[in-house]
Amino acid sequence: MGRLLKKLKKSKKIFRYTYYLIILAYIISLSFFIKSILTLKGIETILRIIFIIFFIVYLLLYIFSNLINLLRRKYKILIITTIISILFITVFSVSTYYINVIYNSFNNMTEENELVYTVYLISLKDTEFDNDSVIGMIDDENEIEGYDLAQKLYSKEKLVNNIEDYSDYSILLQKLYNKEIDAIFVPSNYVTLFSNEEEYQNIKEDTKILYKYSEKRDNTDLTLSSNKKFNEPLTFLLLGVDSEDNGLNTNAAFNGDTLMVVTFNPDTLKTTMVSIPRDTYVPIACRNNAYSKINSSAAYGTSCVIETIQNFFDIGIDYYVKINFKGVVELVDALGGIEVDVEAPTYNADKYDGMMCEQNSDREFGNKLVCIEPGLQTLNGEEALAYARNRHLYIGSDLDRIRHQQQVVEAIAKKGLSFSSIKDFQKILNAISNNIATNMDMNTMLSGYDVVKNMVGNVLTGEDVLSINKAYLETYSLNVYLPTTGTTTSAQGYYVDSLEDIKKALKITLGEMEEEIIKTFSFSVNETYEVYSPGKGLRKEQSTTVLPSFIGKTVTEAEEFCNKNGISFNIEYVDYGDNHYNADVAVGLIGDQSVQIGVHLSTVNELTVYVVNSKQEIVEEENESEDSEEIIDGILEDLLN
Repeated sequence: MGRLLKKLKKSKKIFRYTYYLIILAYIISLSFFIKSILTLKGIETILRIIFIIFFIVYLLLYIFSNLINLLRRKYKILIITTIISILFITVFSVSTYYINVIYNSFNNMTEENELVYTVYLISLKDTEFDNDSVIGMIDDENEIEGYDLAQKLYSKEKLVNNIEDYSDYSILLQKLYNKEIDAIFVPSNYVTLFSNEEEYQNIKEDTKILYKYSEKRDNTDLTLSSNKKFNEPLTFLLLGVDSEDNGLNTNAAFNGDTLMVVTFNPDTLKTTMVSIPRDTYVPIACRNNAYSKINSSAAYGTSCVIETIQNFFDIGIDYYVKINFKGVVELVDALGGIEVDVEAPTYNADKYDGMMCEQNSDREFGNKLVCIEPGLQTLNGEEALAYARNRHLYIGSDLDRIRHQQQVVEAIAKKGLSFSSIKDFQKILNAISNNIATNMDMNTMLSGYDVVKNMVGNVLTGEDVLSINKAYLETYSLNVYLPTTGTTTSAQGYYVDSLEDIKKALKITLGEMEEEIIKTFSFSVNETYEVYSPGKGLRKEQSTTVLPSFIGKTVTEAEEFCNKNGISFNIEYVDYGDNHYNADVAVGLIGDQSVQIGVHLSTVNELTVYVVNSKQEIVEEENESEDSEEIIDGILEDLLN
């Protein structure tokens, strides 16, 4: 051994030390490279193993062959293999860097195991809060912020105020605004949750925070995770977080205004997406299936939204993805813009000379307004967000906004795989990771590699990346009376056949139902051809029935309605002076009813109608009035004579 070392020392120092240095650098860089590619579970496993074996074998060959070259003082092969090794070291270093960037970006999308939950005690700004003030609180013991943390805040601040319990946040807010109570406990994201409701759009300016309490707890949303990978058909729920900040706090609430269900089949590369209008009137799962607008479920957490939507579409939701819509600006700009056919305004179209104009991403008007000409064009980030947010310039309001959001999502999905450089890819990845949070773990996300590879293959061959089927839920205006608040709210009912058609399309995409093959085809040059959209144009059987008005109608009509709907029916006859007497209705017709018009029928078990029995007292009063007028006229005549 000593003789070997002596012989080695006789070689030139520069080559000998280069040899040592290259071996050390190669081992270090290869170690990091191997560690990084081993994290990419499920991605080209055989190829990764081959690479690892090849580079290890090369290292051994370099060590032993160049040791012999140094001993023999043959430096030519040493120089060539050293250059090759430097190239390998560079590849290892660059690859390790980008693999870690990708890994960390995807890892950042997974919501944290623990989150900080916060409750506020708020009041109206002009309300003085003292020991005599009454506080409203949610009575649901499963509510982390509105109930559990609220009680801890009450104890921590040593409050002595009387507490009134309520079943719903909407009731709490109404009681607060009507000054029936002085303060209420709400989640820290209450502005995001409720500011899109017309009556509470200025809630941030209207209220003040009296106290707050925070506590770190396990993230209950992560328990909603599925075991499915991307090689199986999947269902995603996209939840919009309309934040005014770039980036996404994993504890940020979503306001429920953007709810999109997407089914995806990796074998067919087919997708069906459907957006649910925010005011759709459905049973809310976590509220004992009490009917309300579907966006209200967001106030009770992701699990409540998911369970409600699962019941609505009769499918399982595998994963949710929370998207900060302000991040759309960064993402679209990273993509170099997206191509969208902007719809011309259909309501108050002359307001901006036919252009579609909306606040910018910071909710600023004036010279910050974002205006777009209608038509097919490439939109930048600000324009894409403005188009996705706008609803006031379209007759369909939220329904039209949903279509526009689908256009933007589809355009982003198709443009997302067309990056031209690693730098562009990194920009896209940063935009996504900063503005998305999901319950998918890293292994699940990595399982999507083969799907992405197939999509890239489609791009290279000029084929469509995805076949996207956009469903459309047909709805109708529905005014519903809410007994809990004593108010009437404007909601959206839906058509049963439209929903059933969408359910079928979702299940066909998932492979749970067979698609019916159309064997006939008709075509007319006089008719505009439209691409089939599940649910669109189907309007039979309204989903929701509310109690109609029977005032001025016959007893038979009311009785037939009650018998048809399983409602206990009672009749009372009333005369003048009774609280339920209606002087504007003819004798024998219904003058009043015991249950308010517009109450959801599922909550009505019994109905009493009050039938006008007579008009006698009014007739007598009219006669008395006429007699009085005759007497007065007679007295006036006598005085004049």
